[in-house]
Amino acid sequence: MAHELVNDELWEIVQPLLPAKRRRRMHPGRKRLDDRRVLTGILFVLQSGIPWEMLPQEMGCGSGMTCWWRLRAWQKAGVWTQLHRVLLTKLRGADQLDFSRVVADSSSVRAPSMGEKTGPNPTDRRKTGSKHHLLVDAQGVPVNVILTKANRHDITQLMPLVEGVAPIAGKRGRPIHKPRCVQADRGYDSQQHRLALEMRGIGHQIAKRRTAHGSHLGKTRWVVERTIACLHQFRRLRVRYERLPSIHEAFLRLGRAIICWRTLKNSFC
Repeated sequence: MAHELVNDELWEIVQPLLPAKRRRRMHPGRKRLDDRRVLTGILFVLQSGIPWEMLPQEMGCGSGMTCWWRLRAWQKAGVWTQLHRVLLTKLRGADQLDFSRVVADSSSVRAPSMGEKTGPNPTDRRKTGSKHHLLVDAQGVPVNVILTKANRHDITQLMPLVEGVAPIAGKRGRPIHKPRCVQADRGYDSQQHRLALEMRGIGHQIAKRRTAHGSHLGKTRWVVERTIACLHQFRRLRVRYERLPSIHEAFLRLGRAIICWRTLKNSFC
């Protein structure tokens, strides 16, 4: 199981990003559990969706709380964001990143434990939920993700999604961070945001409300729906059980990075 979830290639990328932990000379306490084993436990919870306390001890990943604390610490240190950036750089270097266009969409999930960044879901009888806002490249590679309340309108996150893309190196010349075109469905219809994109030199193909269907965006926009489906194959992301938004965001960003890793290895989901 350990080698299937965290193989040597992936660990070589992740290990340099983890913050160093100095052990106290006086009263050092119990020996720190190996980071690779803890990461295996975190990925197992992400993929299986089991509660932390049910993490199988025979996996050698320590207790669920050990994995929880390490996940929280690594999220605070920005490990998952750095990992995503490194993988995007590798994807661009391998010509597996297409910034000719990006596609935006969102998906709501239930949040029975409530907490910050939750709200009444207008598409689920106002049950408490959160929303995953996603931006992908022309091939469906996730380049940015944002967590909000379920009742936040999609259009409010369009510019944060586009502007939140970090510069991506991987080839000679300047890093890229700006797509040529943004595609989105009718939920993102806003003349103000079209003008904002144009001012940044970005084209747009956004379907208009109260018009007949037939924009033909579905022929190219389906990649974001596929990526959302792949993201929600991680069972821990189908329902938000965490009260702390930082923990769910950690899972969300880790899932995004794993999709990038699988794409690099020619296995999208």
